[in-house]
Amino acid sequence: MGEKLTTVQYKGNLNEVYRVAEKGVGNACREYVIRTKDDEDPVELARIKFQKGARQEPGSEVGVIDSDLLEIVRDRLKLFQEGEFECTENAMALVHIETAIMWLNRRVEDRIKRDVIGTHNK
Repeated sequence: MGEKLTTVQYKGNLNEVYRVAEKGVGNACREYVIRTKDDEDPVELARIKFQKGARQEPGSEVGVIDSDLLEIVRDRLKLFQEGEFECTENAMALVHIETAIMWLNRRVEDRIKRDVIGTHNK
């Protein structure tokens, strides 16, 4: 199955997350699987495939990027905060996720400004 990730949530965790591909350029893994924690008959809930290679490089493959996943979680937390499950913990998580998105976007803007977006150039 691959390498099971050690997650921050230890108690009450319903699912397990696995790194299922080798590390690539930049030392990051491209593919992950989320499955139920059932030892006898685990069910694969999601397989996430990240972009492989720089966008403009020959042979690169399209895929999810980190900010896509953060935007999904951001949307869910915003919706919870608009409903009956509003809480301080979700509000704090939302602040930090939005901060993470901001920093990732700053990196993109910097790479655009330096004309290295979509390449392996630093």
